[in-house]
Amino acid sequence: MTRPAARTGKPARTRRPRLYFSFRSPYSWLTVHRLLEEAPDAFETFDLFPYWDPDERTCELLRERGGEFHYVQMSRAKHLYMLLDTKRTAERAGLAMAWPVDVDPWWEPPHLAWLLARRRGLARPFYEAVVRARWGRGGDICDPSAVRAAAAEAGLDPDDAVAAPDDPSIRAEAADCLYQAYLDDVFGIPYLKWGRHRFWGYDRLDAFLETWRPALEGSTT
Repeated sequence: MTRPAARTGKPARTRRPRLYFSFRSPYSWLTVHRLLEEAPDAFETFDLFPYWDPDERTCELLRERGGEFHYVQMSRAKHLYMLLDTKRTAERAGLAMAWPVDVDPWWEPPHLAWLLARRRGLARPFYEAVVRARWGRGGDICDPSAVRAAAAEAGLDPDDAVAAPDDPSIRAEAADCLYQAYLDDVFGIPYLKWGRHRFWGYDRLDAFLETWRPALEGSTT
């Protein structure tokens, strides 16, 4: 049996909510869509962390930090249920959805390109371009051409976006994001954390808002 990695750090303290999202997850897409309806400035007032299945290079950097990846791949039965459930949920939200087919995906390109976009002040437009490509058109967002197109749409240099996985500083930042997820015990997406409160899944967004809003309103009075 593999022994869990020793934790060498502590979760960073912050008064800002944390949102862990993934371009892979339809529930993440739906949650962020609803969150932005309720809190339009979430990209500025929340701490956002991308979360994805890391490749071996990122995994090694994560292990060097003393972390590991908690997520467990879903069964075929769960995948089929999720397909039907997210279609229903998207329809109720008035969203058109095209289910993409992922064939041996490499998730670093879109997620690391998002980190670059955030550095350039383009976190939200790049995020929205990627989710439109994936959930609006059913595109393969791991393909370099899709990353290029999303970058161009968001105003990010396409060459820089495609090269993000080769940038050591972006790789280090990516590993830091996954290490923070490890410290926060993130095991699935979407995941919201505010102080000691944790909320996993699309159907916990209302509970998060009910917990967070009164405290937020109280701090401004």
